[in-house]
Amino acid sequence: MIEQQTRIAVRRTARSGGVVTIGERIVPEEVPIAFSYGGTTHAVMMGTPGDIEDFAVGFSLTEGIITTLRQIASIDVVEGEQGIDVQVTLVDEVFDALRARRRSMAGPVGCGLCGIESIEQAVREVPDVSAAAMTISAADIVEAVSLLNGAQPLHRETRAVHGAGFYVRGTGLVAVREDVGRHNALDKLCGAAVRLGMTGGEGAVVVTSRLSVEMVQKAAILGSPVLIAISAPTALAIRTAEDAGMTLIALVRGEDFEVFTHSHRIQPGSISDVA
Repeated sequence: MIEQQTRIAVRRTARSGGVVTIGERIVPEEVPIAFSYGGTTHAVMMGTPGDIEDFAVGFSLTEGIITTLRQIASIDVVEGEQGIDVQVTLVDEVFDALRARRRSMAGPVGCGLCGIESIEQAVREVPDVSAAAMTISAADIVEAVSLLNGAQPLHRETRAVHGAGFYVRGTGLVAVREDVGRHNALDKLCGAAVRLGMTGGEGAVVVTSRLSVEMVQKAAILGSPVLIAISAPTALAIRTAEDAGMTLIALVRGEDFEVFTHSHRIQPGSISDVA
């Protein structure tokens, strides 16, 4: 049986300053995590074996399997010798819809994205978050990233995982999740936020990774109108955020950052010369 340990100590030889030493380093664990619905495996992800229930809820939400937490009847985490099988039981009508969706997917050629069976799914439309009334200041943006950098114990030990946090103005980070996969970290965060009873429109999603289109899709499905990252976005991520009415903020370095879409949410006086 695999214990749900997120880190282990390994022996290593290090060379620093011309000196060779033998010692230990803490590294993150990585295992296959299978999500099964009604006894049938839907997807297998490689991830860090922590916050599995949050992962199950977030994955189910961002993959469009559920729309609310109430549609999950139970989650059973089964640990095996090679990995973890997460048995998710859905309410009857949702499981019936998933079963019909599986039948309609029979036959398409895979396009190479994990859990995706068609090009249409990869470039799916995302929810419109343009109506969200949330605003944010430059100080909030800087604080969100700073707080996230200080709220990642696994990354501090290993320097090998991504983090995702949910930032609420005046409160700070209400949830943070880590994983070796950036998508997994965000799925875990989405699950945590939903299980806490939060709505996406209450805050901003902040991540330690680059912004690919999947990160925008997941944040929009959660309902957050602001996505903040320390790295750069892709062109498709920018177009998707623009269409979704989402404010995309990236390349946050200290007090510096760049805004790519919908800068109207950033309070006047926080930044200048932004079209």
